[in-house]
Amino acid sequence: MKVAKLALEDGSVFTGRSFGADGERSGEVVFNTAMSGYQEVLTDPSYKGQIVTMTYPHIGNYGINEEDFESQKPWVEGFVAREFSAMASNQRATMRLDEFFRKHGIMAIDGIDTRAITRRLRLTGAMNGVLSTVELDDAKLVQKAKSIPKMDGLDLVKYVTCDRPRGWKDFVTHDVAAKAPTFRFKVALVDCGAKYNIVRELVQRGCDVTVYPANVPAEELAKYDGVMLSNGPGDPAAVTYTVASVRELVKKGKPVFGICLGHQILGLALGAKTYKLKFGHHGANHPIKNLLTGKVEITSQNHGFAVDEASLAAVGGEVTHKNLNDGAVEGFRHKTLPVFSVQYHPEAAPGPHDAGYLFDEFVRNLESSRKGK
Repeated sequence: MKVAKLALEDGSVFTGRSFGADGERSGEVVFNTAMSGYQEVLTDPSYKGQIVTMTYPHIGNYGINEEDFESQKPWVEGFVAREFSAMASNQRATMRLDEFFRKHGIMAIDGIDTRAITRRLRLTGAMNGVLSTVELDDAKLVQKAKSIPKMDGLDLVKYVTCDRPRGWKDFVTHDVAAKAPTFRFKVALVDCGAKYNIVRELVQRGCDVTVYPANVPAEELAKYDGVMLSNGPGDPAAVTYTVASVRELVKKGKPVFGICLGHQILGLALGAKTYKLKFGHHGANHPIKNLLTGKVEITSQNHGFAVDEASLAAVGGEVTHKNLNDGAVEGFRHKTLPVFSVQYHPEAAPGPHDAGYLFDEFVRNLESSRKGK
Protein backbone atom coordinates (compact mmCIF):
# COMPACT_ATOMS: atom_id res chain seq x y z
CA MET A 1 0.00 0.00 0.00
CA LYS A 2 1.18 3.53 -0.80
CA VAL A 3 1.74 6.17 1.83
CA ALA A 4 -0.95 8.85 1.93
CA LYS A 5 -1.19 12.08 3.90
CA LEU A 6 -4.08 14.22 5.09
CA ALA A 7 -3.17 17.84 5.87
CA LEU A 8 -5.51 20.32 7.56
CA GLU A 9 -5.39 24.09 7.25
CA ASP A 10 -4.46 24.46 10.94
CA GLY A 11 -1.09 22.84 10.17
CA SER A 12 -1.79 19.32 11.42
CA VAL A 13 -0.76 16.42 9.15
CA PHE A 14 -1.79 12.77 9.44
CA THR A 15 0.19 10.01 7.72
CA GLY A 16 -1.41 6.69 6.81
CA ARG A 17 -1.82 4.29 3.92
CA SER A 18 -3.68 4.79 0.68
CA PHE A 19 -6.70 2.52 0.35
CA GLY A 20 -8.09 3.85 -2.91
CA ALA A 21 -7.08 5.83 -5.97
CA ASP A 22 -3.78 7.67 -6.29
CA GLY A 23 -3.61 11.43 -6.68
CA GLU A 24 -4.60 14.48 -4.69
CA ARG A 25 -7.98 15.80 -3.57
CA SER A 26 -9.08 18.74 -1.46
CA GLY A 27 -12.24 19.74 0.36
CA GLU A 28 -13.86 20.53 3.68
CA VAL A 29 -12.98 17.85 6.23
CA VAL A 30 -15.93 16.67 8.34
CA PHE A 31 -16.60 13.71 10.62
CA ASN A 32 -19.51 11.28 10.41
CA THR A 33 -20.68 9.39 13.51
CA ALA A 34 -22.62 6.59 11.77
CA MET A 35 -21.56 3.02 12.58
CA SER A 36 -22.70 1.68 9.20
CA GLY A 37 -24.12 3.01 5.93
CA TYR A 38 -20.85 3.99 4.28
CA GLN A 39 -22.25 3.09 0.84
CA GLU A 40 -25.07 5.58 1.26
CA VAL A 41 -22.64 8.22 2.58
CA LEU A 42 -20.30 7.75 -0.37
CA THR A 43 -23.13 8.10 -2.91
CA ASP A 44 -25.03 10.95 -1.18
CA PRO A 45 -24.60 14.06 -3.40
CA SER A 46 -24.75 16.20 -0.24
CA TYR A 47 -21.12 15.22 0.42
CA LYS A 48 -19.85 16.88 -2.75
CA GLY A 49 -16.86 19.04 -1.79
CA GLN A 50 -16.12 17.17 1.45
CA ILE A 51 -13.52 14.75 2.79
CA VAL A 52 -15.41 12.50 5.20
CA THR A 53 -13.83 11.02 8.33
CA MET A 54 -15.75 8.08 9.79
CA THR A 55 -15.60 7.96 13.59
CA TYR A 56 -16.49 4.26 13.73
CA PRO A 57 -13.09 2.53 13.60
CA HIS A 58 -13.80 -0.36 11.21
CA ILE A 59 -15.26 0.45 7.78
CA GLY A 60 -15.82 -1.78 4.74
CA ASN A 61 -16.42 -5.20 6.23
CA TYR A 62 -19.68 -5.77 4.31
CA GLY A 63 -18.30 -4.59 1.00
CA ILE A 64 -20.24 -2.83 -1.74
CA ASN A 65 -23.45 -3.56 -3.62
CA GLU A 66 -25.17 -1.19 -6.05
CA GLU A 67 -28.64 -1.79 -4.61
CA ASP A 68 -27.76 0.40 -1.62
CA PHE A 69 -26.51 3.38 -3.63
CA GLU A 70 -28.31 6.70 -3.13
CA SER A 71 -27.25 8.10 -6.52
CA GLN A 72 -25.49 6.86 -9.63
CA LYS A 73 -21.96 7.40 -8.32
CA PRO A 74 -19.89 8.45 -5.28
CA TRP A 75 -19.51 12.19 -4.62
CA VAL A 76 -17.10 12.52 -1.70
CA GLU A 77 -13.75 14.17 -2.36
CA GLY A 78 -12.03 11.70 -0.03
CA PHE A 79 -12.73 9.11 2.66
CA VAL A 80 -10.90 8.62 5.97
CA ALA A 81 -11.07 5.71 8.44
CA ARG A 82 -9.09 4.15 11.26
CA GLU A 83 -9.15 0.83 9.42
CA PHE A 84 -10.65 -0.19 6.08
CA SER A 85 -11.46 -3.86 5.70
CA ALA A 86 -9.71 -5.70 2.87
CA MET A 87 -12.41 -8.39 3.03
CA ALA A 88 -16.09 -8.19 2.03
CA SER A 89 -18.05 -10.55 4.27
CA ASN A 90 -21.62 -10.24 2.99
CA GLN A 91 -23.60 -12.35 0.55
CA ARG A 92 -24.94 -9.21 -1.19
CA ALA A 93 -21.49 -7.74 -1.82
CA THR A 94 -20.32 -7.48 -5.42
CA MET A 95 -16.90 -5.95 -4.69
CA ARG A 96 -14.58 -4.89 -1.89
CA LEU A 97 -14.47 -1.29 -0.71
CA ASP A 98 -10.92 -0.72 -1.99
CA GLU A 99 -11.98 -1.98 -5.43
CA PHE A 100 -14.88 0.47 -5.39
CA PHE A 101 -12.58 3.36 -4.49
CA ARG A 102 -10.20 2.58 -7.32
CA LYS A 103 -12.99 1.99 -9.84
CA HIS A 104 -14.46 5.45 -9.19
CA GLY A 105 -11.23 7.34 -8.56
CA ILE A 106 -12.00 8.00 -4.88
CA MET A 107 -9.04 8.69 -2.60
CA ALA A 108 -9.10 7.00 0.80
CA ILE A 109 -6.71 6.84 3.74
CA ASP A 110 -6.60 4.64 6.83
CA GLY A 111 -4.15 3.72 9.56
CA ILE A 112 -4.47 7.13 11.22
CA ASP A 113 -5.97 8.35 14.51
CA THR A 114 -9.49 9.38 13.50
CA ARG A 115 -10.28 10.23 17.13
CA ALA A 116 -7.62 12.95 17.00
CA ILE A 117 -9.06 14.34 13.75
CA THR A 118 -12.58 14.33 15.18
CA ARG A 119 -11.53 16.08 18.38
CA ARG A 120 -9.61 18.69 16.39
CA LEU A 121 -12.67 19.39 14.20
CA ARG A 122 -14.99 19.61 17.22
CA LEU A 123 -12.72 22.11 18.96
CA THR A 124 -11.66 24.18 15.96
CA GLY A 125 -14.57 23.62 13.58
CA ALA A 126 -14.75 22.13 10.10
CA MET A 127 -11.53 22.81 8.23
CA ASN A 128 -10.32 22.50 4.68
CA GLY A 129 -7.84 19.75 3.97
CA VAL A 130 -5.80 18.02 1.29
CA LEU A 131 -5.52 14.26 0.83
CA SER A 132 -2.55 13.17 -1.29
CA THR A 133 -0.38 10.26 -2.39
CA VAL A 134 1.70 12.35 -4.81
CA GLU A 135 2.80 15.28 -2.63
CA LEU A 136 4.18 14.14 0.73
CA ASP A 137 5.86 17.36 1.90
CA ASP A 138 3.96 18.45 5.01
CA ALA A 139 4.53 22.18 4.59
CA LYS A 140 3.41 22.20 0.97
CA LEU A 141 0.27 20.21 1.77
CA VAL A 142 -0.69 22.56 4.62
CA GLN A 143 -0.20 25.55 2.34
CA LYS A 144 -2.49 23.96 -0.23
CA ALA A 145 -5.11 23.33 2.47
CA LYS A 146 -4.99 27.00 3.48
CA SER A 147 -5.57 28.13 -0.12
CA ILE A 148 -8.77 26.14 -0.71
CA PRO A 149 -11.97 28.26 -0.97
CA LYS A 150 -14.21 28.08 2.09
CA MET A 151 -17.61 26.37 1.90
CA ASP A 152 -19.32 29.70 2.61
CA GLY A 153 -20.55 31.13 -0.67
CA LEU A 154 -19.97 27.95 -2.72
CA ASP A 155 -22.71 26.82 -5.08
CA LEU A 156 -22.12 23.06 -5.34
CA VAL A 157 -25.68 22.25 -6.40
CA LYS A 158 -24.85 23.04 -10.02
CA TYR A 159 -22.45 20.07 -10.05
CA VAL A 160 -24.88 17.46 -8.70
CA THR A 161 -28.33 18.41 -10.05
CA CYS A 162 -29.84 16.44 -12.93
CA ASP A 163 -29.42 17.76 -16.48
CA ARG A 164 -33.09 17.57 -17.52
CA PRO A 165 -36.55 16.69 -16.14
CA ARG A 166 -36.85 12.97 -15.46
CA GLY A 167 -39.65 10.64 -14.45
CA TRP A 168 -38.95 8.72 -11.26
CA LYS A 169 -38.32 5.47 -13.13
CA ASP A 170 -35.62 7.20 -15.16
CA PHE A 171 -34.09 8.85 -12.08
CA VAL A 172 -33.90 5.94 -9.65
CA THR A 173 -31.67 3.17 -10.97
CA HIS A 174 -33.40 0.45 -8.95
CA ASP A 175 -37.04 0.08 -9.92
CA VAL A 176 -39.54 0.59 -7.11
CA ALA A 177 -42.62 0.04 -9.27
CA ALA A 178 -43.50 -3.19 -7.47
CA LYS A 179 -43.99 -1.20 -4.27
CA ALA A 180 -45.95 1.63 -5.89
CA PRO A 181 -49.64 1.98 -5.07
CA THR A 182 -52.12 3.65 -7.38
CA PHE A 183 -50.90 7.19 -7.95
CA ARG A 184 -53.07 9.91 -6.43
CA PHE A 185 -50.84 12.96 -6.74
CA LYS A 186 -48.31 14.47 -9.08
CA VAL A 187 -45.25 15.78 -7.22
CA ALA A 188 -42.26 17.72 -8.52
CA LEU A 189 -38.93 17.00 -6.84
CA VAL A 190 -36.39 19.82 -7.16
CA ASP A 191 -33.05 18.02 -7.42
CA CYS A 192 -30.42 19.91 -5.46
CA GLY A 193 -28.58 16.63 -4.93
CA ALA A 194 -31.51 14.30 -4.22
CA LYS A 195 -31.10 10.85 -2.71
CA TYR A 196 -32.96 7.96 -4.31
CA ASN A 197 -34.82 7.12 -1.12
CA ILE A 198 -36.71 10.43 -1.16
CA VAL A 199 -38.24 9.31 -4.46
CA ARG A 200 -38.97 5.83 -3.12
CA GLU A 201 -40.77 7.20 -0.05
CA LEU A 202 -42.95 9.45 -2.20
CA VAL A 203 -43.75 6.77 -4.79
CA GLN A 204 -44.74 4.29 -2.10
CA ARG A 205 -47.26 6.84 -0.82
CA GLY A 206 -48.98 7.29 -4.16
CA CYS A 207 -47.00 10.20 -5.58
CA ASP A 208 -46.07 10.19 -9.26
CA VAL A 209 -42.72 12.01 -9.04
CA THR A 210 -41.02 14.07 -11.73
CA VAL A 211 -37.47 15.19 -10.92
CA TYR A 212 -36.39 18.65 -12.08
CA PRO A 213 -33.02 20.43 -12.25
CA ALA A 214 -32.45 22.96 -9.49
CA ASN A 215 -32.95 25.91 -11.85
CA VAL A 216 -36.55 24.93 -12.67
CA PRO A 217 -38.86 28.00 -12.85
CA ALA A 218 -41.74 28.41 -10.43
CA GLU A 219 -44.25 28.37 -13.32
CA GLU A 220 -43.32 24.77 -14.08
CA LEU A 221 -43.50 23.65 -10.45
CA ALA A 222 -46.92 25.27 -10.04
CA LYS A 223 -48.40 22.66 -12.40
CA TYR A 224 -48.01 19.96 -9.73
CA ASP A 225 -50.05 19.05 -6.66
CA GLY A 226 -47.02 19.66 -4.48
CA VAL A 227 -43.27 20.20 -4.49
CA MET A 228 -40.42 18.48 -2.68
CA LEU A 229 -37.13 20.33 -2.17
CA SER A 230 -34.25 17.86 -1.86
CA ASN A 231 -31.05 17.67 0.09
CA GLY A 232 -27.80 18.86 -1.47
CA PRO A 233 -24.28 20.24 -0.89
CA GLY A 234 -22.77 23.66 -0.29
CA ASP A 235 -24.03 27.02 0.92
CA PRO A 236 -27.81 27.46 0.47
CA ALA A 237 -27.44 31.23 0.10
CA ALA A 238 -25.36 30.64 -3.04
CA VAL A 239 -28.18 28.71 -4.75
CA THR A 240 -29.95 31.95 -5.64
CA TYR A 241 -31.83 30.54 -8.64
CA THR A 242 -33.63 27.88 -6.58
CA VAL A 243 -34.36 30.31 -3.75
CA ALA A 244 -35.94 32.74 -6.24
CA SER A 245 -38.08 30.02 -7.79
CA VAL A 246 -39.31 28.75 -4.41
CA ARG A 247 -40.05 32.32 -3.31
CA GLU A 248 -42.47 32.68 -6.22
CA LEU A 249 -43.88 29.19 -5.70
CA VAL A 250 -44.92 29.65 -2.06
CA LYS A 251 -46.95 32.71 -3.05
CA LYS A 252 -49.18 30.36 -5.07
CA GLY A 253 -50.13 28.37 -1.96
CA LYS A 254 -48.71 25.04 -3.17
CA PRO A 255 -47.77 22.41 -0.56
CA VAL A 256 -43.98 22.30 -0.18
CA PHE A 257 -41.78 19.92 1.83
CA GLY A 258 -38.07 20.66 2.20
CA ILE A 259 -35.32 18.28 3.34
CA CYS A 260 -31.83 19.36 4.47
CA LEU A 261 -30.60 21.90 1.88
CA GLY A 262 -34.25 22.12 0.76
CA HIS A 263 -35.12 23.14 4.33
CA GLN A 264 -32.56 25.93 4.20
CA ILE A 265 -33.69 27.06 0.74
CA LEU A 266 -37.30 27.20 1.92
CA GLY A 267 -36.24 29.31 4.89
CA LEU A 268 -34.35 31.73 2.63
CA ALA A 269 -37.28 31.89 0.19
CA LEU A 270 -39.58 32.94 3.03
CA GLY A 271 -37.15 35.65 4.10
CA ALA A 272 -35.26 33.94 6.94
CA LYS A 273 -31.47 33.73 7.21
CA THR A 274 -28.97 30.85 7.28
CA TYR A 275 -25.55 30.52 8.92
CA LYS A 276 -22.56 28.15 8.96
CA LEU A 277 -22.39 25.65 11.82
CA LYS A 278 -19.08 25.14 13.63
CA PHE A 279 -18.56 21.53 12.55
CA GLY A 280 -21.94 20.53 11.19
CA HIS A 281 -24.12 17.50 11.85
CA HIS A 282 -23.09 14.31 10.06
CA GLY A 283 -24.23 10.84 11.11
CA ALA A 284 -27.17 8.54 11.74
CA ASN A 285 -27.64 8.99 15.48
CA HIS A 286 -28.53 12.63 16.15
CA PRO A 287 -31.30 13.26 18.74
CA ILE A 288 -34.05 15.66 17.69
CA LYS A 289 -36.99 16.87 19.76
CA ASN A 290 -40.35 17.30 18.05
CA LEU A 291 -41.70 20.40 19.78
CA LEU A 292 -45.25 19.66 18.63
CA THR A 293 -45.44 16.20 20.23
CA GLY A 294 -42.67 16.29 22.82
CA LYS A 295 -41.18 13.11 21.38
CA VAL A 296 -37.48 12.57 20.71
CA GLU A 297 -36.41 11.17 17.34
CA ILE A 298 -33.05 9.67 16.43
CA THR A 299 -32.18 10.97 12.98
CA SER A 300 -29.82 10.75 10.04
CA GLN A 301 -28.10 14.07 9.26
CA ASN A 302 -25.61 15.66 6.91
CA HIS A 303 -25.42 19.45 6.84
CA GLY A 304 -23.01 22.26 7.60
CA PHE A 305 -25.49 25.18 7.56
CA ALA A 306 -28.64 25.93 9.56
CA VAL A 307 -31.63 28.28 9.53
CA ASP A 308 -31.49 31.16 11.99
CA GLU A 309 -34.30 30.83 14.54
CA ALA A 310 -34.86 34.52 15.23
CA SER A 311 -35.25 35.34 11.55
CA LEU A 312 -37.90 32.62 11.12
CA ALA A 313 -40.31 34.21 13.58
CA ALA A 314 -40.21 37.48 11.65
CA VAL A 315 -41.45 35.81 8.44
CA GLY A 316 -44.25 33.69 9.89
CA GLY A 317 -42.21 30.59 10.57
CA GLU A 318 -42.75 28.34 13.58
CA VAL A 319 -39.96 26.07 14.83
CA THR A 320 -41.17 22.46 15.08
CA HIS A 321 -37.97 20.49 15.72
CA LYS A 322 -34.72 21.23 17.58
CA ASN A 323 -31.37 19.50 17.83
CA LEU A 324 -30.81 18.27 21.38
CA ASN A 325 -27.03 18.49 21.05
CA ASP A 326 -26.70 22.17 20.21
CA GLY A 327 -30.22 23.63 20.02
CA ALA A 328 -30.09 24.29 16.27
CA VAL A 329 -33.35 24.54 14.33
CA GLU A 330 -34.13 21.15 12.79
CA GLY A 331 -37.59 21.83 11.42
CA PHE A 332 -40.17 24.55 10.89
CA ARG A 333 -43.55 25.18 9.34
CA HIS A 334 -45.27 28.35 8.19
CA LYS A 335 -48.21 29.55 10.26
CA THR A 336 -50.49 30.23 7.29
CA LEU A 337 -48.94 28.53 4.22
CA PRO A 338 -48.95 24.73 3.59
CA VAL A 339 -45.16 24.51 3.70
CA PHE A 340 -42.82 22.80 6.15
CA SER A 341 -39.31 21.41 6.23
CA VAL A 342 -36.75 19.54 8.31
CA GLN A 343 -32.98 19.84 8.47
CA TYR A 344 -32.38 16.09 8.83
CA HIS A 345 -33.16 13.11 6.57
CA PRO A 346 -36.58 11.49 7.16
CA GLU A 347 -35.92 9.21 4.17
CA ALA A 348 -33.03 7.70 6.19
CA ALA A 349 -30.76 5.53 3.97
CA PRO A 350 -28.73 5.20 6.08
CA GLY A 351 -30.18 5.76 9.50
CA PRO A 352 -33.22 5.21 11.70
CA HIS A 353 -36.78 5.52 10.42
CA ASP A 354 -38.18 7.61 13.29
CA ALA A 355 -39.05 10.52 10.98
CA GLY A 356 -40.82 8.67 8.17
CA TYR A 357 -44.12 10.16 9.35
CA LEU A 358 -43.13 13.46 7.73
CA PHE A 359 -43.81 12.03 4.27
CA ASP A 360 -47.30 11.12 5.51
CA GLU A 361 -47.72 14.70 6.69
CA PHE A 362 -46.77 15.97 3.24
CA VAL A 363 -49.36 13.67 1.65
CA ARG A 364 -52.00 14.99 4.05
CA ASN A 365 -51.13 18.51 2.92
CA LEU A 366 -51.59 17.38 -0.68
CA GLU A 367 -55.01 15.96 0.19
CA SER A 368 -56.08 19.12 2.04
CA SER A 369 -54.92 21.32 -0.81
CA ARG A 370 -56.92 19.31 -3.33
CA LYS A 371 -60.07 19.46 -1.19
CA GLY A 372 -59.68 23.21 -0.82
CA LYS A 373 -59.76 23.86 -4.56
